[in-house]
Amino acid sequence: MVIYSSAASLRLQYVINFIESVIGQQIFIIYDKEAYSNYNTEKINYSNETICNDEYQIKPHSLLFQTNISTVEIKVSCCRNNPSFFINENDSHGFDFFAAIFYLISRYEEYLPSEPDMYGRFAHENSVAYKNNFLNIPLVNLWIIDLMERLSITINTKQSPIFIPTYDIDIAYAYRHQSIVKNVGGFFKTLLKGDIDQVFEQANVYSGKAKDPFDVYDWLNRLHAEYHLNPIYFFLVAQQRGQYDKNNNPTSKGMQTLIQEHAQKYTIGIHPSWQSGDSEDILSLEIDSLKKTIEENCTISRQHYIRMTLPKTYRLLIKNGIKEDHSMGYGSINGFRASVASPFYWYDLEKEEITNLLIRPFCFMDANCYFEQHLSAEEAEKELQYYYSIVKEVGGQFITIYHNHFLTDQPQWKPWKEMYERLVRVMSYEI
Repeated sequence: MVIYSSAASLRLQYVINFIESVIGQQIFIIYDKEAYSNYNTEKINYSNETICNDEYQIKPHSLLFQTNISTVEIKVSCCRNNPSFFINENDSHGFDFFAAIFYLISRYEEYLPSEPDMYGRFAHENSVAYKNNFLNIPLVNLWIIDLMERLSITINTKQSPIFIPTYDIDIAYAYRHQSIVKNVGGFFKTLLKGDIDQVFEQANVYSGKAKDPFDVYDWLNRLHAEYHLNPIYFFLVAQQRGQYDKNNNPTSKGMQTLIQEHAQKYTIGIHPSWQSGDSEDILSLEIDSLKKTIEENCTISRQHYIRMTLPKTYRLLIKNGIKEDHSMGYGSINGFRASVASPFYWYDLEKEEITNLLIRPFCFMDANCYFEQHLSAEEAEKELQYYYSIVKEVGGQFITIYHNHFLTDQPQWKPWKEMYERLVRVMSYEI
């Protein structure tokens, strides 16, 4: 496939690189009209001028030929049953497919002034996807499939999705490997509350009669082995506890052993603490701490509480050797933050630079279901099934986030554990 453009654009090249990664085919950009006309293959004319009869024309919005960040008017309408914007009814396609993809996957709107949520994050309510009711679909993938069909180019979108289960280990153990002060204080606090069941639970764990309720790692190991899964574990290793960082002491023998055992079997990533969002030194310290524990480089990350600000967060990750980030999703609602179910490289809009930081978006997190959307386990299971089916439809990567304390045998969480096991079984058989 060849694309004619009247001018060079790094933004356009970035979008083309991304599309190539999705369809598995090479695309050439040509700036010479005569050479373009002579090609005997699928041709896209990305300009306002008609060049030849056997071409598919997409008339460009100005976005990809700019080098600044400014407010962009977005009016969403429907084009071939998909939400679309940058509409142009006088070309072959109906809207500027390339500029629209760039706007969504570059997260252009997150660079513009907006009211943050209660945690200082970009609020999902401000996104064009939420405002126009397409947050729950991988729209970019659907656009790509639509274009390929119109060009009669065959791509394998019906392949099984890649299922990547991931786990955020915010609090590895409820009672074990905690400080004596915390354990004693927690025990008497529970006693005063009159929660007899938890009092017995704590006492049995302290006495060695019962396993720590958050210790679900052997069960997960069996699950992964049975269904041949390759999970990723993100460990929170904050050196000091804080309001949002309540992890076990990462230097304790128990935590060191837990992390090392997982590093021998699985991919391990850093879960940068809330505190690290305010201090580059803290981020560096946490990454170095994890490196020493696993005795190898740490190049994968996901932000705790999905606390991230563009471009600051991603620049800091790159500076500290991170090559792959799994934070592209919301910590307030499930869905497709970048409207895509495929990995892509981060484009630094302020620097106008294609970076080497690979972004793997997630679309489902257990905590969103429970704390933000207030779903029951049964309702969450239906939502998880929906997201799996839509990612399967486009042949994308299905990345989920679970927390170990959502998968315990405690009465509150038992239905969530059972739900997760059912879905893993179904998805693994289909894959």
